[in-house]
Parts: sequence; structure tokens; C-alpha cells
Amino acid sequence: MNAKPLLWGLLGFVTACAPKASTNLSTSQSADFFTYKAGQLPKISVHRGGGDLKTYPENCLESFAYVAKQVGAATHPAVIECDIDLTKDSVMVMMHDATLDRTTTGTGKLIEKTYAELDQFRLEDNMGNVTPYKIPTLEQTLQWGKSQAGKNPVTFTLDVKRNVSFAKVVDMVHKTGMSNYVAIITYNAQDAAKVHQLDPNLMISVTIRNRAEYDRLRELGVPDNSMVAFVGVKEPEADLYKFLHEKGIATILGTLGNLDKQADAKGYQVYKTFVDNGADILSTDRPLEMARVIYK
Repeated sequence: MNAKPLLWGLLGFVTACAPKASTNLSTSQSADFFTYKAGQLPKISVHRGGGDLKTYPENCLESFAYVAKQVGAATHPAVIECDIDLTKDSVMVMMHDATLDRTTTGTGKLIEKTYAELDQFRLEDNMGNVTPYKIPTLEQTLQWGKSQAGKNPVTFTLDVKRNVSFAKVVDMVHKTGMSNYVAIITYNAQDAAKVHQLDPNLMISVTIRNRAEYDRLRELGVPDNSMVAFVGVKEPEADLYKFLHEKGIATILGTLGNLDKQADAKGYQVYKTFVDNGADILSTDRPLEMARVIYK
């Protein structure tokens, strides 16, 4: 397996000492957090950085901190999946929607507001309640993540919206020294190849629901050791998990949506079944419920 310097130098992380492979992150060597290793602990990816938390907004530093404390640990840092969009004056901020209406006290299109104008607005939680929290920038988010080393460590998967160039995001990742903490989310092979060209050392979340999608990525020069594979929002065939694992590629199963609802109805033990079937990272709106099951 090719080693990549991912999450290198996270201060205070505990070195793995058991023969069983784990997700422990070491200060003395690079750790392939997003690379498949047999026997590793599963990882929880929190959709929009908050999922369906009742009193915390999505894409919010305070939500990230709460999730990191409740879900993460040195042996299994939480994965914060979060969204990046752009203001009128080209500041990258954490926002899923193109408009402010659903998640903030503001209205209108984000791209029509300057960053200074956003300062008057506050984020709303999933119940529509106004919170005291502000819209964070990407730079603030990455710097906050960096500060968590040795506390409640986190990693990020960064979802880049259409208004934002991959180059601008990669530049900020470099500026904040966070290359070893992130994977960049892409939705097609062309974008994955673009990110790989910008920085061959960055991990990339790529969509692989079948062999043809994998082959297209390889044709465009994306190597196996740069990939973490999003396999969709329903369980794939077992052969796909086997194929990807043999190449050292970790898999992300999107439980957000129907699979989370299935867990609500059938019991959260179903999350363990998803892991047993081959999912390495579960992207969910139910991070607290999931953690109680897979880390007990």
C-alpha cells in the first residue's frame, strides 16, 4: 500500500499499540486516515457538520466542536463534512444553500452579500431557532480544526460549491497548513483529476458506485492512493467493497436520507451491519446515535 502524508504531525495523538489496525494518529509518522486498513475502526462523517442536531446549526464552528467532543476521540477523530460557498467580495464561507433564508436570519442570495454584511446575521438551528452563532469562513474553520490537535481532533471533507474554484480552496488548505487533515469532495472524474493536478498529495473523495466510475478516474490519472470512495446512498454490491479494499481505497457510505430513516425505524444497530458489510466511513445526519452503537 502506498503511504500518503495524511494527518501528519497531529500533536498529542496516541500511537497505536495493539496489533489490530486502528485509526490512531501518530506524532512520529504519517497516518493514512482516509486509506483502507483491514480491522480499522469505522469512522463517522457528520453531514454538513451537524446533521440533525436539535440545538446546533449546520456548517457552524460551535456545532463542529460539539460533534468533535461527542463523537470523536484520538482513536477515531470525527469527520466534519462541510460546505464552501462564496460571498460577493470572494470570501469563502461555510454555507450549503445558495441563499441565506433557510439557515440564517438573513435573506437573499449569498453571492450578493459581502462578508461584512453577513456579520449582522445569525445562524438558525435545525428547528428554526435563532442562535448566537455566526457564519464562519473556510479559513476560520480550518484554523479551528488545526487547534483541535491533542484535544478533540477532527478531519474534514470539503464540499466545494459551484461559485468556488478548487484552486482557491486548495490555496487556503495550503495557507492554513491543513493538507494532512482534509479530503476534497468531487462529484465527477474531471474535477477529481483537476484537484489531483493542483496538489497530488491531497486526498480526494470520489464517487465510485461501479467499476466503470473507477476506471474513468484511473484513465484521467487519479491514483488509488489519492482516493476515498463515496459508494452512494444505498449499499453497493459486496464485490465493490472487496474490489476497492484490495486497492487500499476506503469507502464512504451515505446513510443520510433513506438509510438513516431505516435506522430510525429498525433500530440503530443497523449501522453496525453497514460497517460489517464493508463501509469504512458512514456519512450521517445521526452522528450521536451512530456513535453510541459503533463505538460502544
